[in-house]
Amino acid sequence: MLEVDCPCVTPHVVLKASGHVDKFTDLMVKDEKSGQCYRADHLLKEYCKENLEKDLLMSTEKRDELKHVLAVLDELSAEELGAKIKQYGIVAPDTKNPLSDPYPFNLMFSTLIGPTGLLQGYLRPETAQGIFVNFKDLYYYNGTKLPFAAAQIGQAFRNEIAPRQGLLRVREFTLAEIEHFVNPDDKSHPKFKDVADLKLLLFPREEQMNMKDPVPTRLGDAVAKGVINNETLGYFIGRTYLFLITLGIDKLRLRFRQHLLNEMAHYACDCWDAEIECSYGWIECVGLADRSAYDLKAHTEKSKIELIAREKFTEPKEVEKLVIMPIKKETGRFFKGDARKVEEALEAMSEPEAMEMKERLESEGQVSFKVCTLNKDVTINKNMVSISKTVEKVTGRSFTPSVIEPSFGIGRIIYCLYEHSFYTRPSKTGEEQCSVFRFSPVVAPIKCTVFPLVQKKEFDARATELSKQLTRAGLSCKIDTTGTSIGKRYARTDELGVPFAVTVDAEGVTVRERDSKEQIRVPAEEVPSLLKDLCDQQLSWEEALTRYEIVGGTNTV
Repeated sequence: MLEVDCPCVTPHVVLKASGHVDKFTDLMVKDEKSGQCYRADHLLKEYCKENLEKDLLMSTEKRDELKHVLAVLDELSAEELGAKIKQYGIVAPDTKNPLSDPYPFNLMFSTLIGPTGLLQGYLRPETAQGIFVNFKDLYYYNGTKLPFAAAQIGQAFRNEIAPRQGLLRVREFTLAEIEHFVNPDDKSHPKFKDVADLKLLLFPREEQMNMKDPVPTRLGDAVAKGVINNETLGYFIGRTYLFLITLGIDKLRLRFRQHLLNEMAHYACDCWDAEIECSYGWIECVGLADRSAYDLKAHTEKSKIELIAREKFTEPKEVEKLVIMPIKKETGRFFKGDARKVEEALEAMSEPEAMEMKERLESEGQVSFKVCTLNKDVTINKNMVSISKTVEKVTGRSFTPSVIEPSFGIGRIIYCLYEHSFYTRPSKTGEEQCSVFRFSPVVAPIKCTVFPLVQKKEFDARATELSKQLTRAGLSCKIDTTGTSIGKRYARTDELGVPFAVTVDAEGVTVRERDSKEQIRVPAEEVPSLLKDLCDQQLSWEEALTRYEIVGGTNTV
């Protein structure tokens, strides 16, 4: 992939072309007395959840109604959302005052660019648009070949109506986005077979609408049946699943939910969310969308610069081509100064429009024709235009690529990883519970700790030297030469999620694994390479146990 780094401030014209200025909105309600604002769908969602949890005597009919509202919540229009809020008597949570009708609120932060203040801009709501407007250069850098992908990691900004839930809903956050450009007529993927047999918890829109539960589904079957739009989208869903469980996300608390039709972004033709269950419920952490060719076409239309790709045929093909030729002598004589705009409008006709005009001209001799640039209808006579089809041999074609986009919310993934990795276990005495983060060695910020068993100059020097060797091997490590008991030092690093602890003693060096608390005796010169293989997942702890001597002791506090 080609990695790019685009500006956070985006001119108005770019986000107007992309549709964000007009459509990047949430529905908001306002306290009619205090003016406090709330997200309308959040108030309705909280009302339904609270009543379902607390009202144990609720009738089955009422319970099914509230469950249905939760299932189709993202599908509700402003009018339907407002009607539900009134039906259930939902009021402002802080003041109990009545609420206004829902109305759209644009989520972008606006700003003025330059000293004159005449150029409007916005803080980018996503990183994708910077990639789209640079498509021409990126396509060139990739040797003018498709498919190819560009990726970007950076800050995005959304003026959330009600930020809350820590890292889950904030106004500034880190996005990691991939824009994978592909031929719209061929969205197959050569590596799809590598993920086709994965079984994932899929939640298609039909199951949501019918209030059914998600079920484990083979990825290849979902694509074959058209539940997932195409192989490339399916491939990225599979790779996202593997990525998240490699980080340490519990696969039993990970599902892929398809967007409801009214919920989909204005640019998408199919969209799935990787949702992770945590204490706040199911949280969207990754969006996977088939954005079709919407973005490149929109920017082409606005900028008048063609953002297209070209396909070369292995052999020349015969294609039928529409030829529209205004007879400039006649149009000039009849339309005078407007002749050029009429001619441009004629040449811009689609094939169905042109063939319909040809038929009517042949039968009626003239036809009424709307010229948008003149904002009026004009009469076209038979002698003003020639419309025909010819057969030509071509060696290739030009087209606008489609885009498949995985978009990762880094803060949300990290928060869910914290929850899925945290657990407690009893101390050695059993009198207290010790906190542990079971971070995978791949993501643990500190890969290992180095301890001298007791405070001795000889042990301290050996521990310091071993720490330097680990650093040279590219492993982040922490050395602790305090006189605290070894059990307490183990517990201290377990709490930080450090996967391995290296202890220097009179007999040599031991390596301890955090979750099993098992220890092995390892020659000092082999410790860096062993830990490197363990952290890079080239070797499992179980395999390490077969290679080295297992020593007794599962030290903890």
